Amino acid sequence: MRIAYQGEPGAYSEAAALRFNPSADVLPRKSFEAVFVAVEEGAATHGILPIENTIGGTIHENYDLLLRNELPIVAEVKQPVSHNLLVLEGTTKEMLRRVYSHPQGLRQCERFLRTLDVELVATYDTAGSAKMIQEGQLKGTGAIASERAAEMFKLSVLEAGVQDFAGNTTRFILVGRDSAPLGEANKTTVVFTVPNIAGALFKALSVFALRDIDLTKLESRPIPERPFEYLFYIDLDASRDELPCERALMHLAEFAPSVRTLGSYPRWQDPE
Repeated sequence: MRIAYQGEPGAYSEAAALRFNPSADVLPRKSFEAVFVAVEEGAATHGILPIENTIGGTIHENYDLLLRNELPIVAEVKQPVSHNLLVLEGTTKEMLRRVYSHPQGLRQCERFLRTLDVELVATYDTAGSAKMIQEGQLKGTGAIASERAAEMFKLSVLEAGVQDFAGNTTRFILVGRDSAPLGEANKTTVVFTVPNIAGALFKALSVFALRDIDLTKLESRPIPERPFEYLFYIDLDASRDELPCERALMHLAEFAPSVRTLGSYPRWQDPE
């Protein structure tokens, strides 16, 4: 198993890939789009993508990429995220003038960062921020990144656990070329549209309520070519092959002009 991820070694996506399969090979890529390309071209068997965080919320870009690409979701993994303020050895808080991190990293540490009189600079990756500090020997700059990133790029942890909430967790999805789930499927992700008329969304969602199928997530995204019309992404607590779910999706098609199943896969269970 070879899993492509966005970022540098030490990124949380890398940690999530190894949490899912500790023996997997991991393949860093510069962007989320490049992760899809790596899987489509065969450089990796699977790709891993962050989809939502308990502090920062949804990573909308990856919902959009799921729609633009044909790779199905085959698994998920939840990764605890502990952020740290990393600096070159000898750098003090008083010396800091700016802090680098991925936008999600900055968002997840807002309360701590407000205590610092620094410029916040959004970068392509948390671990990549650590790499930039090491390569540029930037003594006035810190990075919000993982402890592993500190080890990888020989930086010091100036302050540990700086995320806003101790239970900070990111949910990742794995995509592959084959739609077969990596385990027994008991969760399904679907995207659909509804006509812009009164009651349309209520009718669409009622097909699941009528069959006691739990809707664990609902997300809307704009349709760029149709202003103020929306796509709806839903997570269902059921396999698409279960008869109630199968019938619900057929029923949904009566109300929804377009319906697409993005994957049916095992719900993540934290290791004992």
